[in-house]
Amino acid sequence: MSHIVDSVYVPLLNGHGFVRDPDNQQYGSLGVCWRLSPEIGSGTYWTYGHEDLYMIKIHNFSFHEDYLLDFPLPECLSITRYDSISGEELSPYRRLSAGCIKTFIGGQTPYKALIHKNIPIRSIGIEIAPAYYEDYLRKLYPEMAQSPVDAFRRIDETLDFPEMSQLLTEIKNYRGEGIAAKLFYEGKVAEAVSMVVEYQKKHPEKSAQRLSAQDQESIQTVAAYLSDHYAAHVPMDRLSQIACMGTTKLKTCFKKTYGCTITEYVQQRRMSQAEYLLAYTSLTVGQIAQTVGYSTSSRFAELFRKSTGLLPLEYRKTAQR
Repeated sequence: MSHIVDSVYVPLLNGHGFVRDPDNQQYGSLGVCWRLSPEIGSGTYWTYGHEDLYMIKIHNFSFHEDYLLDFPLPECLSITRYDSISGEELSPYRRLSAGCIKTFIGGQTPYKALIHKNIPIRSIGIEIAPAYYEDYLRKLYPEMAQSPVDAFRRIDETLDFPEMSQLLTEIKNYRGEGIAAKLFYEGKVAEAVSMVVEYQKKHPEKSAQRLSAQDQESIQTVAAYLSDHYAAHVPMDRLSQIACMGTTKLKTCFKKTYGCTITEYVQQRRMSQAEYLLAYTSLTVGQIAQTVGYSTSSRFAELFRKSTGLLPLEYRKTAQR
């Protein structure tokens, strides 16, 4: 077992009900597989760590009941893609969504999330330790000017990173052994870091400008209005009137405040309500689609699968079992 897995993840996994499953080699024998205790849930958590440099993680598990994850993230740079998920991050509050590329900077505040019962967490991720990005990379590439930390921080969450999604898929599907596998993972980690740095160069951060207290209050009022009227079509000019600002400024300030567009904010609110209705009511998919604001069940199903990784009926069957 590697230093990074042994020192950080053994106590973390044990504390959340995972036990080592040495006979399980579904993702290759190079890593360590952990199985969730049947009293808590089902499924596996596979890890491969190389010394104190980096770690690969593949999740495929679910909890029997809604489960609060609350743990300190080690100091690291993390990049993850969820293929299916249902829940909310709590600090700050944000709905967890499938399909997007997410980055975290560990070692700052504890990670808190509420995971919904029975819905599988299927994900693939890489965690890169300071020994890699502060020491190892600097020795290999002393001319490197861009800080990987800044590059990871800029991404946060995006649907527009297909090359990273492809790289993570290649890692998830790989089944090599021995030295070939070690070289494969080492190469993919280096490739992932270079992709993040290049992505940041192509998407430079615009000059930061803090919102005034009045603008912040206006944007919060718009968000509250959208939360109350998410199922209706709300014209942009009405939101501009509520905010007392032009549409261009409104869109810019809203994204700066909430990290997403107004359309994405409404969709997240709709999907959260749809998850609840699928899990706890007997409404048909068509009725739920109309309830949360979609005129056709096919459009609703398409967006729901993008958001959770599951079709509505698959979600209902899993959530209600």
